[in-house]
Formats: sequence, C-alpha cells, structure tokens
Amino acid sequence: MAIVWIMPSRETRRLAWNSGTWTREPLSVEIQDGNLFAKAAEGSDWWRNTSYNFVHNDGHALLQEFEEGTAMEVTFRLNYTQNFDQCGIFLYADDLNWIKAAVEQSDGVPQLGAVVTINNSDWSTAPVPEWFGKEVTIRASREGNAITVRAKSDGDFRMVRVAPIDQNLNWRAGPYLCAPTGPNLIGEFTSWTMGDADRSLH
Repeated sequence: MAIVWIMPSRETRRLAWNSGTWTREPLSVEIQDGNLFAKAAEGSDWWRNTSYNFVHNDGHALLQEFEEGTAMEVTFRLNYTQNFDQCGIFLYADDLNWIKAAVEQSDGVPQLGAVVTINNSDWSTAPVPEWFGKEVTIRASREGNAITVRAKSDGDFRMVRVAPIDQNLNWRAGPYLCAPTGPNLIGEFTSWTMGDADRSLH
C-alpha cells in the first residue's frame, strides 16, 4: 500500500469531547486523563442494504460541523478483538449520505477500511495486524465534492479512500464506535482535532 505524505495544516486545534453531539448516546461515557472512553451498545452499526439486505442507523458518533476546506483527525487505541467491533471517524449528512472510516475486526484480523454510502453502502478494507495495540489516527479532508481519507499508526499517513460527496448538503463529523455483534466494546479515543484541508491529493 502506498505511503502518502501530506502538507501539515497551518492551524490545528484540539476539539473538546463535550463540543459535539452524539447521534446515539453510548451505554457509558467517561473522560479519564483527557481520553474519552465510550461503551457501545450490542448490535450498534451503520449499513444500508448492499449484500446484507438490512439497514442500520444506530451507531454511536460524536459529531460537530465539518465545513469545506477543513480536515478532521480522530485518534484511538486499537485494543479490541470482538468480530466487527470498530472505532474511527464518521462523516454524516443524512441517513442516505454518510462515510465511516475505521479499523474494524473482521475474520480475526484488524482491517483498515471505509464504508461510503450514497443510498447504498460499499465497503473496502485492507489488513493491518501490525497496528494492534497501538494508537491509530484517521484523517478526513473535505475539499469541493470529495472527501480524502488517510490513516496512520506508526509513521506517515497512507491513503485509504477518495470518495464523492454532495457538497450542497450540511456535513458533520467526529469519532464513532460500533459493536454489531458483541456486548463489550469500550472505545478509547485519545485525540480529536480540526485543521485545514490537505493542500494536495498526493
């Protein structure tokens, strides 16, 4: 997988955990030593139709406004093992238009991927077993009619996805977690920041 270098934001600000609004309140939320710990409800997820023929709109996401020309980063600790447990960043306009980018446990391996939904969902993944036990940062940059998603653990950001969006919709974004099949996911988020959008795609 290609490594991508990006120009750093000129201004980056840390976002307070109480500055967003939950789409669905987690079972519990605690802030310890500046980190956010949230427990996901069993069965929580986002998906629309494709292959599985069901719709889920009940994941836990802490969202605030995500304007054009900005980038958001969410950092979390990859320490969960239940199949389909996931933490990452969620971008939301409405129930038919959203993106989630995360590390999700699938088939016994942490998978870095993204689900892009425009009426129906798709899903792309790549295994990252070497990231287990480490902090992971996922970055979403909004410019024009596109979202660029990158991620890193140790080292430089790598490209995850370039996805189309309806730029006329009002988009919000922030950290999220889901536990589609298990009852014990407690996501640990260590940082949430906002800055300028990427200056170039490559």
